[in-house]
Amino acid sequence: MEATGTDEVEKIKSKFISAWHNMKYSWVLKTKTYFSRNSPVFLLGKCYHFKTDEPNEMSPNGSNYEISDEVISRNVEEFRKDFISRIWLTYREEFPQIKGSALTTDCGWGCTLRTGQMLLAQGLIVHFLGRDWTWPDALVIENLDSESWTSHTVKKLTSSLEASFTGERECKNQSNHHKKVTKEMWGNREIEDEHCHRKIISWFGDSPLANFGLHRLIEYGNKSGKIAGDWYGPAVVAHLLRKAVEESRDPELQGITVYVAQDCTGKYCD
Repeated sequence: MEATGTDEVEKIKSKFISAWHNMKYSWVLKTKTYFSRNSPVFLLGKCYHFKTDEPNEMSPNGSNYEISDEVISRNVEEFRKDFISRIWLTYREEFPQIKGSALTTDCGWGCTLRTGQMLLAQGLIVHFLGRDWTWPDALVIENLDSESWTSHTVKKLTSSLEASFTGERECKNQSNHHKKVTKEMWGNREIEDEHCHRKIISWFGDSPLANFGLHRLIEYGNKSGKIAGDWYGPAVVAHLLRKAVEESRDPELQGITVYVAQDCTGKYCD
């Protein structure tokens, strides 16, 4: 009886903490990022310059330098498309209960796990699709930047994407101002790339069956004394990702290994 009472107290405590974190982290204020048009912006190894109409620009220290068409030739729209094409994994709620706990959200404690997932996701995107790949539908959802990103907005978009994984329905056009490129307009390469893109995202789903999902990472963390709701540091997350890749059985992932360096940085290779 005493053990049962303790379990009930823990469940109530978990629900209270989850409710507090949902209230604290679900509201996202609308913000706007400003870039200097006189300075290049680097995104994961690619350089973008938003003022390329003049043959010579002034460097930040006042000296003249010439803009190389090969190095700096990308405009604002290309930057937006590249940025939006990166896989974004963040706090979620109302996913299947994590085994051994009453938690159905990672709000307030899963930040480093999500960061690690995004690091691995980007590595897989570069490995399978290449750094120059961008999502054909990236600019379709661009107008969502003008909205406040509440949990409701994110859940709507996530539900749409998850439904498309199982073929239940196509992602709806989130914008009345941007014309969506339909699947009929894609070539064979685009269709294959999109299939691969969705496959990669499915590996990070918040489901006990997903190779690199939160549930699977928590399961591996239990063997190291970590439980759901604990804060996971970068070193721990790096080793969990290494273990998850090592244990994955998908044919596409065979031969891929994560190496964890002594300074707690990680990378992947064939």
